[in-house]
Amino acid sequence: MEIPSPLFLLLCVSLLSVVFSSNGSQNFIVHVSKSRKPSALASHHQWYASIVQSLSTSAHPSRILYIYEHAANGFSARLTAAQAAELRRVPGVLSVWPEQVHEVHTTHTPDFLGLPNEFDLWPNYDYADDVIIGVLDTGIWPEHRSFNDSELPPVPERWKGTCETGPDFPECNRKIIGARTFHGGYESALGRPIDELVESKSPRDTEGHGTHTASTAAGSVVQNASMFEYANGEARGMATRARIAVYKICWNHGCFDSDILAAMDQAVADGVHVISLSVGAKGMAPKYDRDSIAIGSFGAMLHGIVVSCSAGNSGPKPLSAVNVAPWILTVGASTIDREFPADVVLGNGRILRGVSLYSGDPLNSTNLPLILADESGSRLCAAGKLNPSLVSGKIVVCDRGSGNRVEKGRAVKIAGGAGMILANSKTDGEELVADSHLIPATNVGKTAGDLIKRYADSKSSPTATIAFGGTVTGNSLLAPKVAAFSGRGPNRLTLDILKPDVVAPGVNILAGWTGSSSPTGLEIDERRVEFNIISGTSMACPHVSGLAALLRKAHPDWSPAAVKSALMTTAYTTDNSGNQISDLGTGNKSTPLIHGSGHVNPVGALDPGLVYDINPKDYISFLCSTGYSEKIHIFARDDTDVKCDSHKMKPGDLNYPSFSVVFNADSAGIQRGGVVKLKRVVRNVGISKNAVYVVKVNPPPAVKINVSPSKIVFTERNQSASYEVTFTTDGASLVTKFGSIEWTDGFHRVRSPIAVRWHNDLVASI
Repeated sequence: MEIPSPLFLLLCVSLLSVVFSSNGSQNFIVHVSKSRKPSALASHHQWYASIVQSLSTSAHPSRILYIYEHAANGFSARLTAAQAAELRRVPGVLSVWPEQVHEVHTTHTPDFLGLPNEFDLWPNYDYADDVIIGVLDTGIWPEHRSFNDSELPPVPERWKGTCETGPDFPECNRKIIGARTFHGGYESALGRPIDELVESKSPRDTEGHGTHTASTAAGSVVQNASMFEYANGEARGMATRARIAVYKICWNHGCFDSDILAAMDQAVADGVHVISLSVGAKGMAPKYDRDSIAIGSFGAMLHGIVVSCSAGNSGPKPLSAVNVAPWILTVGASTIDREFPADVVLGNGRILRGVSLYSGDPLNSTNLPLILADESGSRLCAAGKLNPSLVSGKIVVCDRGSGNRVEKGRAVKIAGGAGMILANSKTDGEELVADSHLIPATNVGKTAGDLIKRYADSKSSPTATIAFGGTVTGNSLLAPKVAAFSGRGPNRLTLDILKPDVVAPGVNILAGWTGSSSPTGLEIDERRVEFNIISGTSMACPHVSGLAALLRKAHPDWSPAAVKSALMTTAYTTDNSGNQISDLGTGNKSTPLIHGSGHVNPVGALDPGLVYDINPKDYISFLCSTGYSEKIHIFARDDTDVKCDSHKMKPGDLNYPSFSVVFNADSAGIQRGGVVKLKRVVRNVGISKNAVYVVKVNPPPAVKINVSPSKIVFTERNQSASYEVTFTTDGASLVTKFGSIEWTDGFHRVRSPIAVRWHNDLVASI
């Protein structure tokens, strides 16, 4: 999916030059075993400094950028490749790898999610007023109304962080209780200090993404919020009274591993309860031991912190989900029941659905000449490629892809065009993304786009207009649907773990915006807005982060795994018409590989009945079972006695709230038949200590499922019970099949999706 942000435009042209300096040095992440520190050295800081000082010299001295001690053990440093090779041979050094550059994955939603305005369903929880959400992003615009603290009590005593103030960031308040910046890795990669005439070095957000995600997760209630009169109404975050701790990790050239890990390390030390991270790898998910987000999240989990991450915007390709470690809450994106119609009316009277946030003067003619962009010099409407003599005064049909959507309209405008119809490709399918265009323009789906093109080809003088319809909400709009761009499975690292975990609102989301940048993020756009409407799994993630904060307040004794379990097992898989959720990327019904357990249900998650809990040792056993025995101390950290030989389990036996079954996992190809047995443990967290749960099985085609026992009797709250599931098949299939297991006591429905494969050729080698 094309993201209308200058951050991404810069990334495309400058990543390589930023990562490497002219002398060939690069930032490296170094993980160590703390127990191997020489006794002669007083601190780990001294140890790390002595290691770096012992390396062979280069034209530019090596230097430590950060020291990690809460979310990880180790440091980051600027090194040459030769020095990195030396460092790998130092006793106690577990791994040395070059840092990667990550990207950001870029109202009405509380009502759509069923969050009440009053406290009737959340008694005594006061919308998480003592819960702290750490938002790792592009910073924050502190004066925004979404961060008003007038009705908040004093800062929670748990908070240990600070507010980095300066000329353009004067203070924090009782809503934004902390703000820090992390740019050591970024500046090291640049080879120079940040140019403060170009980007702010303070926690102030000049890009917009961080303000949007922070206000989505925990924005205060704001009346009369809108963007150019679109989506007018009350804006509020998921946890309206939760506190926000800001960690600015993303800059004009991206988000660097060393800075991300340093921010996670600091967030743990500062005392946050939830980390919201709408950032991830470009392309496919890196291996767990080479992924700073996975490593930092593991360290945060050890301290009881829920880490919510976006699944990435590389859908609808399979294997495109990122942030897939099982201790991360991985969030995909879906639509809500609100649209901004801008329909195409063809000269033959046919009306085709489109969307737009255009706010200027409407088209001044009922029908204008229509022309296809590929007949005008560039089907993608690239800047400077359209022929003005052919385009002038006409509506131009441009293909979506390979460029910024709003920039395409600008190219049409410069060429003299009167309007633009942006037609989806096969990749984008029927997903419609509204943009604040600089010219009368609309986005139509693949089907409508094809019809428009056939009409234009069939007429000697085709005409059209665009009818802008403002804001439409309600059950007439089928929702949710999974966004085409939403990252999806299978999980390329571990097929036995189903990812993403859930989906949440991430398409055309209204939230706070920076006062420094336009709604399109383009330099030529001089407009400024208080709220912006944008799309991405970046927008979905903070919805779930806010919900996690509410659950953390309601159930302070729950582990991060229990919070995730509650959100997953209560998620729903039907839209507002009662039919199965559909996938905008394919036009077909969505599956657990696309939506995970389903769409989050905050009211259901408050009282899930049962939870699947996982403790840190279970995750260590999981890592041992998936081939990380030599790198296990990157995760086990202070536990020097960990030996993978003593951790016997199958990856699929991790007590995960979903099931991903691989028949014949050890065979080279597809074989008929097979049996897989998996174990699970559930804990009774319902109001009643006496509860009887009976299982309901919806088996995938060609698979038999036996659950033993089929009935579980609880006599105490927080009592645990185990069960085993036997999956049997006599057949084989090239296609993944789906089903579910559901435990019910007559009131609660504790549902786990099932995905079944007959081969493992998509599993990444470790």
